[in-house]
Amino acid sequence: MPSSITPSSMTINGGLLSAATWLASPNFNNRPDNTTIDTIVIHNISLPPDEFGACGTDGVHYVKALFTNQLDWAAHPYFQTIKGAEVSAHLFIERDGTITQLVNFNDRAWHAGRSSYLGRPECNDYSIGIELEGSDFVSFTSEQYDTLAAVIAAIYSAYPKTRRHLTGHSDIAPGRKTDPGDYFEWAKLRSMVAKQL
Repeated sequence: MPSSITPSSMTINGGLLSAATWLASPNFNNRPDNTTIDTIVIHNISLPPDEFGACGTDGVHYVKALFTNQLDWAAHPYFQTIKGAEVSAHLFIERDGTITQLVNFNDRAWHAGRSSYLGRPECNDYSIGIELEGSDFVSFTSEQYDTLAAVIAAIYSAYPKTRRHLTGHSDIAPGRKTDPGDYFEWAKLRSMVAKQL
């Protein structure tokens, strides 16, 4: 993770992660009344697919542009296939470990779509969505694992009921989604998180 970020510097207050840069997405709404945040969902994303760090002519990362409804649909042929999409995640972690928060953890981000976890539908209602810059076909970076482990430890501290519910997009939307993919090292991540608790 970037040298200025250490696990001990990650705290969550009022639904905001101290180590993240804030970039507000309009793609969120209130969680249902009396909802307990108890699940973390890991995703991957790259725009265009399998390209990392790509930015528009305005210098804004394409993924951040998508999550803030600023993506130029004409900038790449692939973007026509997702034109009009209104999606978001709570966090986006780039290849170098940089963290951007787009939705307050206490609000509902639009990351899971039609989904079900342990028999409960609509995972957006009760989960925190974390997007890693990556694809199903490329290993994630050590900086991303370092950052993600520290982030998860901070979430566990702020939202204790998430401790037993760390899952992937492919697990909550099987057959529809494949991320974070076969290259994602779940055992490695869980071991790294455990060392921080």
